[in-house]
Amino acid sequence: MSTPTTLFDKVWRAHEVHRSDSGQSLLWVDRHFVHEGSFHAFNKLAERQLPVARPDLTFGIADHYVPTLARDLAGIDDPKVRSMIEQLSRNTQQHGVTLFGLDDPRQGIVHVLGPEQGLTQPGAVMVCGDSHTATHGAFGSIAFGIGASEVAHVLATQTLWQSKPKVMRITVDGQLAEGITAKDIALTWIARLGADGARGYAIEYAGEAIRSLSMEARLTLCNLSIEGGGRCGMIAPDQTTFDYLRERPWSPKGDAFEQACVYWSTLHSDPDARFDLEVTLLADEIAPTVTWGVSPEEALPIDRAVPDPDQLSDPAKARQARDSLAYMGLTPGQKLTDITIDRVFIGSCTNARIEDLRAAAAVLSGQKSQVPGMVSPGSTQVKIQAEAEGLDRIFIDAGLEWRHSGCSMCVGMNGDLVASGERCASTTNRNFKGRQGPGARTHLMSPAMVAAAAVSGRLADVRTLTAGVDSSVQASGTR
Repeated sequence: MSTPTTLFDKVWRAHEVHRSDSGQSLLWVDRHFVHEGSFHAFNKLAERQLPVARPDLTFGIADHYVPTLARDLAGIDDPKVRSMIEQLSRNTQQHGVTLFGLDDPRQGIVHVLGPEQGLTQPGAVMVCGDSHTATHGAFGSIAFGIGASEVAHVLATQTLWQSKPKVMRITVDGQLAEGITAKDIALTWIARLGADGARGYAIEYAGEAIRSLSMEARLTLCNLSIEGGGRCGMIAPDQTTFDYLRERPWSPKGDAFEQACVYWSTLHSDPDARFDLEVTLLADEIAPTVTWGVSPEEALPIDRAVPDPDQLSDPAKARQARDSLAYMGLTPGQKLTDITIDRVFIGSCTNARIEDLRAAAAVLSGQKSQVPGMVSPGSTQVKIQAEAEGLDRIFIDAGLEWRHSGCSMCVGMNGDLVASGERCASTTNRNFKGRQGPGARTHLMSPAMVAAAAVSGRLADVRTLTAGVDSSVQASGTR
């Protein structure tokens, strides 16, 4: 009898071309995404006069530096940024690589575009020079971010040397309550295990609550695996996966699709497969969660209060908490719902899909935002669909800006910034110091929770708002 095997091991073994004496594996890469920052790797190819080994498996996406106010390169003031976008166009054209550029109706953030175009498929090994490549593991693929030298290696050989990580399983038992999202699951487990809790591991998400998630919610969950230190995140493909992929542009067609589904159905961990680490969460213990500090692990349910460093037994954690509170301008014991905000942002590869925009619009419908903010859809296709559904009018009528797709205010590389000292309720993935701009203060949460914060002018429990109680009448808190 064969040894029971994890999903991760099944995909890894299928792609292992060679194993060195040191134990490293040479992996075949099925999909390689390159963005504006990949020009270093293309320069290395040019220096050695090497072609791209498999241009048919390589895809260029303009997303990190692209402007969201317009699609016109001439409108980019920074010549370095404009040059990077132009270089991506030249490099992909020279090597025969498909480019989803600024003027392409399919353009979007790479981790939104890949799935919606059907480029992301179960059982694949996928890489990109971006840490949130873990997103694509929602389809049962091994997907992870790589550095500039590794990007060059994949361009030249379509392979990559990797050390095999350990494997952990995070099981979420039970059903999520109304208003609880994949973002809340992720922030909950990261807060419990820490930002390094999954370091050295590939993560498989399992359990009843995970199986009930939509495809878009699964993408959000896997996207945040990296924030807990994980190398990648995976969810075994099932009928939800197959239904999502059917008729996508790059998906197999007809009988080939049905045959693919037969194989994809085998991509799951065997019942007795052993994991290096098992973690179990109870779905009914997960609440709407927001960050209060400068790491995704510094997060709490919205009905809690900012921690008091003096009450922490670990001296290192107490020091970190003091530092975080000082940067964020918060006081120990302050209720999270007393924290007023200066602006909101809805976007990023974490939470800018059509489902995310619908969730935010449902809260904002007929309401006015108490603070300025912007909404940047995850792709041009998402933008088109949102406009067809009238979601853009809801955002605009609420007083928010409706932008083009791009990484936007998540990473602050394209002029979309939070001003120093301002506090932003954001759907993004990182709340590090200066992530959204020098001195910016970021609180991470789900799209519906950001919408609730916009309506209230402070961090708010979306469950209270949807129950008909306006939390904006609460006493003013610290900004």
